[in-house]
Amino acid sequence: MLEGKTVGEAKQMSGRASKSSRTTPEPRQAASTAAVVQHSERIVVAIPKGRVLKPLAARLAPLGVNRDVLLADDRTLVRDDPHTGLRFLLLKPDDVPTYVEYGAADLGIVGRDILMEREYDLYAPLDLGIGVCRMVVAGKRQERVPGRTLRVATKFTNIASRYFLSKGQQIDLVYVQGSVELAPLTGLADVIVDLVESGETLRQNGLEELDLVCSISSVVVANRVALKLKRARIAPLLSALRKG
Repeated sequence: MLEGKTVGEAKQMSGRASKSSRTTPEPRQAASTAAVVQHSERIVVAIPKGRVLKPLAARLAPLGVNRDVLLADDRTLVRDDPHTGLRFLLLKPDDVPTYVEYGAADLGIVGRDILMEREYDLYAPLDLGIGVCRMVVAGKRQERVPGRTLRVATKFTNIASRYFLSKGQQIDLVYVQGSVELAPLTGLADVIVDLVESGETLRQNGLEELDLVCSISSVVVANRVALKLKRARIAPLLSALRKG
């Protein structure tokens, strides 16, 4: 029993209070609901840390994205742009397509070499033409020993295998993660397959480009489900990137 009220009056008051609370949410509850809606509509973009950040920031500026959000010199890995509502995840390049494929990000910016090296269930709607470089076979220009299988050092084992298979040439692959230029200098391998931009590192180590495997640039990749469900919000972003 409520003080000063009968049981019947208390029930009537309780019923009116419950009905009122159902029809008029308290401010805090309403704000929470809005936050959920906003989160469900947010576009999340996975981007690689490194040299593509500056040209990418320039592409997104006409859309209203604050350049400082992408270019801030700190270790923040999740960055929100308050004007556009976009969220950016700063990742290692190799991890970008994984985040997009599994839905942790709706879109991603990734080098075509990563897509060529590993298989992903992604849609690639746009080549940005930034981060341009080339995949090459490099080494010392010298006579090959007849009958000896070519030994190739690389971290791009699938790309290298497909390239030499297309040439009808048998190879032995040696997987190396970094400082791949050392391989021909130490006798670990005859040649390397690697990305080059200016070729200066090759020249400084006495190596030269022997064959071009393919040209590489950064592309936009999209989660297939997100592209269907969030198409209205993703389309302006793709348009801004394309115009750049």
